[in-house]
Amino acid sequence: MNTVYITHPTFLKHKTPEGHPERPDRMRAVNMALENEKFHFLPREEARMGRREDILRCHPTELVDQLETLTPEEGLVAIDGDTTLSPDTFDAALLAVGASTQAVDEVMQGLVNNAFCGIRPPGHHAEINRAMGFCFFNNAAIAARYAQAKYGAERIAVIDWDLHHGNGTQDIFWDDPSVMYCSTHQMPLYPGTGAWNETGKDDEGNIVNAPLGVGDGSDHIREAFETRLLPALYNFNPDLVIISAGFDAHVRDPLGDLTCTEADFSWMTGKLMDVAEKCCDNRVVSLLEGGYDLTALARSVAVHVDRLMHG
Repeated sequence: MNTVYITHPTFLKHKTPEGHPERPDRMRAVNMALENEKFHFLPREEARMGRREDILRCHPTELVDQLETLTPEEGLVAIDGDTTLSPDTFDAALLAVGASTQAVDEVMQGLVNNAFCGIRPPGHHAEINRAMGFCFFNNAAIAARYAQAKYGAERIAVIDWDLHHGNGTQDIFWDDPSVMYCSTHQMPLYPGTGAWNETGKDDEGNIVNAPLGVGDGSDHIREAFETRLLPALYNFNPDLVIISAGFDAHVRDPLGDLTCTEADFSWMTGKLMDVAEKCCDNRVVSLLEGGYDLTALARSVAVHVDRLMHG
């Protein structure tokens, strides 16, 4: 497989309060993991700045203007109890958007088979009108809308294996059958959405949730994929596969109670690559979401990217 890694130094400059789990060290851990000699031939690109017009396909201009206006010249400004703006946060959020659309360009133009974006802040909790849960703009949703607008993609699948349900992505695509959103996540847990019976407007079926319980791990998440997510994805037959790749379902992660390991993330990556091979000429865009134990994050990203590179 032909893979590209897209990131930017500014992701290290997005600051959060002391002790906050979504911290710059996450980005350092990811970058260090991908410095291993096995990734010596992995092409790397610097993310471009995201465009307002791409954001506005998912979020109103009022939200973008509000976040830009609230950005402080120094110190921190809290959006909510979890979500904080620092002087470089707005630029980092724009670059996360830019990396996501850049990855779509690379994949849809056939320059690579797949792309992994090492980005922060994450995006999947950002709802249409609301920044929340460490997230400002919904990178995966923006990437999907960009692929539709620029390349005429008719059906896009967003698969989210983060520990937390991507309420924002579900919110954006709730009544849009051209995008399928599939999620495995712990429940009950923040943000409280993602029940089995949340299937889209008028039970359209484009929303596919597979909530997991405390202590669930390899057997449970693989069963959810095999019995619920993968059949839906093959039936949907997407033109592009986007992964909201959070790694906080790992047994070491401090924010939850799932017990997945690196082997599970490698397996899920392979299964989604199989979908992409059958449905859309191997086109996969993977975007970093959560993952807050640095060792688990580094190891999980490494096996994920290694699988993207080698199938």
